[in-house]
Amino acid sequence: MENWDSWISAALSTLSARNLLRSTRTINLPSSDDVSVEIETFDGPRHWDRASVEVELEEETFRQWLGDLPLPSGGKDRDVEEKLAGKMLLFSGNDYLGLSTHPAVRTAAAMASKQHGMGPRGSALICGYTNYHCLLEASLAELKNKEDCLLCPTGFAANMALISALGSVSSLLVSGRKPSKEERIAIFSDALNHASIIDGIRLIKQLRQVEVFIYKHCDMDHLNTLLSCCKINKKVVITDSLFSMDGDFAPVMELIHLRRKYQFLLVIDDAHATLVCGKNGGGVPEIYKCENDIDICLGTLSKAAGCHGGFIVCSTKWKQLIQSRGRSFIFSTSFPVPIAAAAHAALFVAKVEKWRRRAIWHRVQDFRSLSGLPVTSPIISIIVGSEESALLASRHMLLSGFHITAIRPPTVPPNSCRLRITLSAAHTFDDIRKLVAALSQCIKLPIVGGDIGQSTSKL
Repeated sequence: MENWDSWISAALSTLSARNLLRSTRTINLPSSDDVSVEIETFDGPRHWDRASVEVELEEETFRQWLGDLPLPSGGKDRDVEEKLAGKMLLFSGNDYLGLSTHPAVRTAAAMASKQHGMGPRGSALICGYTNYHCLLEASLAELKNKEDCLLCPTGFAANMALISALGSVSSLLVSGRKPSKEERIAIFSDALNHASIIDGIRLIKQLRQVEVFIYKHCDMDHLNTLLSCCKINKKVVITDSLFSMDGDFAPVMELIHLRRKYQFLLVIDDAHATLVCGKNGGGVPEIYKCENDIDICLGTLSKAAGCHGGFIVCSTKWKQLIQSRGRSFIFSTSFPVPIAAAAHAALFVAKVEKWRRRAIWHRVQDFRSLSGLPVTSPIISIIVGSEESALLASRHMLLSGFHITAIRPPTVPPNSCRLRITLSAAHTFDDIRKLVAALSQCIKLPIVGGDIGQSTSKL
């Protein structure tokens, strides 16, 4: 990747000559750097883990939700009154390891809040970057086996910051004019990439900084064809590692093979796999031991970490470029100090409590065995077709005590409406058994294990 290294160095030189290079200046707040002294970890589930997968709705909220959903044929529900009380099982969140309720995460947030309030309120380049943020960045870079890390307010903002900075490279490498078509950057994006990637690409495309090529979902033959026909030198391939709506994995090793062939910059959004995949939670790159073959990796702290915020792990040069040209980073307030403290504690817990990763993959196996569906990740996408069918299925699951929502356009294309189910380390085998039993009453499953039985689709 010598070409990309030279292009980034040249872009940074241009910024430096224009006095436009920006960097954070750490505000030091009293804290303990040795979190291992303060954090208590556990060798298995505890009662507080259930709070991450059990929720209660007020009666009025429950009725309003039902009112937004179509009635089944005949116009009557089962006895709704029975379903208004008690807890619901949450199968729609992204708290994959159940860390949002962990005592260490709560204590870290509470202590930082008591000591510092929300911390300095400003963008990271002004006053919003503290030693808490610095420590979190170092932990993420270590987790992902990368040189450096840049925190962003959200995962969405992380993708927007990276892509806007990426687009600026073509402009920085030409002087006083718009880059020609051949001087632009060619971006190759999977058809089912996250909305934040799509929006970032749309933005820089409008600025005429890039040429955009969309390849069919996970279709490496199509990507190879597009790459081979592209005459632009500066090529980038960007993809989700674990797709949020379909629950399938990108063919990472095939992407790496193409990277070696075409020398493109490979960018992976590892939001749904970070802390979930890999022995240490390093995500998809750790599974394949290919961290060095992935140039930039993005993620979020709002899913398996159970907290909030986004991040970009990359080289120090790329970090300099993004914090100087990434608009959603530059013009956003840093997330509060208690969030940084909580996220750092969550990373430590996830590293030590490896049983959480084992537990979530056991639940994936349980669901696969009981339902007969060939699921490969904690994200289970059951496509039912029409919007009405998806809403009816969601209504059935709601009345059965499960918080599962119908996913509809614009999130997914028309006629691919679905139930999106997410599993957590805090779920139990019995939770999965009850879930599959309820699903089997409204969706035709190929095989149903145990004594649950099988029923015809009512959609």
